[in-house]
Amino acid sequence: MSLSHFSAAEVQAVGASLQNPENLGNREDVEFQWAIKASNHAETYFNLITSVDPSALRLTNRDDEIYNQFRTEFKDFKVDVIDVEELKSAEAKIKWREFCESFKDMDNYNYGSLLRIDCKKDYTESNSIFALRIQFLAIEIARNREGYNADLRKTKGIVNDSKDS
Repeated sequence: MSLSHFSAAEVQAVGASLQNPENLGNREDVEFQWAIKASNHAETYFNLITSVDPSALRLTNRDDEIYNQFRTEFKDFKVDVIDVEELKSAEAKIKWREFCESFKDMDNYNYGSLLRIDCKKDYTESNSIFALRIQFLAIEIARNREGYNADLRKTKGIVNDSKDS
């Protein structure tokens, strides 16, 4: 996923217009700008988890709280390959809404983020869904802590085999 086809001026314009979302309304160009921002966030996050040990990552200063509440409220939620219905069905939306609103004091908790469906794969059109930032955080923190993102570094050729040293 690359934003290289956008000029620096276009990226700066997106950033400037996103600084005050209350003034934007529901405009198609704004939705596009949010999509670019979510795409940039996804690319940065994927580069991070393929470069360092994901189990050591802290995505926020509230990772422990997010993880514990997520695993309390969503005990059986499979984070390796997400069943989209567990995020998007009417019943799931009610449960997720309660979870998300408990973090409304966090900055950007309800911003849009791209979330990988299968954690062993990169962000692609068929492997990405739109989720709220707090959903992204809960699922990715769980993936990191439970070891599901660990093999990404190896598959991307980042980790050297210590036996060769």
